[in-house]
Amino acid sequence: MLKLENVCFTRDNKKILDNINIEFPDNQVIVVTGPNGSGKSTLAKIIMGIEPPDSGRIFFDGDDITNLTIDERARRGIGYAFQQVVKFKGITIYDLIRLSAGRNVSKNEACDILGMVGLCAREYIDREVNASLSGGELKRIEIATVAVKNNKFIIFDEPEAGIDLWSFNNLIEVFETLREKNKDSTTLIISHQERILNIADIVILMNGGKIEKVGSNDAVQKVLVDKRCCKAKRGGAING
Repeated sequence: MLKLENVCFTRDNKKILDNINIEFPDNQVIVVTGPNGSGKSTLAKIIMGIEPPDSGRIFFDGDDITNLTIDERARRGIGYAFQQVVKFKGITIYDLIRLSAGRNVSKNEACDILGMVGLCAREYIDREVNASLSGGELKRIEIATVAVKNNKFIIFDEPEAGIDLWSFNNLIEVFETLREKNKDSTTLIISHQERILNIADIVILMNGGKIEKVGSNDAVQKVLVDKRCCKAKRGGAING
């Protein structure tokens, strides 16, 4: 289990995370949602160690990891997929998977990983990671590089960013496949897309750097609908 206790983070005199207390249970698909600027991506970066908290503690499997580096957290089983996939000139997809795994990965294992994310291994294994790949292909490759590590806790920061509708539809299938293949891992997805919310076991709603609601997708959607209704009524009263 991963847990944050009293985590705060401020940038440019603005409080981005305001006393966050949350537990992420094992073996769940968890989606963090909320409006732009609510602190979603910062929360993910704090967990991975990309940003250090100003105060508070982070625990993983009972151990305090607050002061651990990104590499140390990765070795403990925390993985992170960025919004934008990095392209490496001259490096093949197979090379990238081996580098990501940090161990000797056979071509057969790499092909199995690519197949899991919906790519035909025979066509992709020796391709160079460059601009010839579409946004959807790059996103699947990024997921493959995370999946090959068999992480206990995997973070995806807005995985739908920069891909077309066809690729997005296939991305949903990839996450559902990962859920079936990696039953012992927790997947944390930062997203505001309804179809990604629909596959979540738990949805966390953030607003203004705080946790506003934790529950099922239906429970969180009710909060969002109620807020929209209240906002519409206030607007009507003003216009009236």
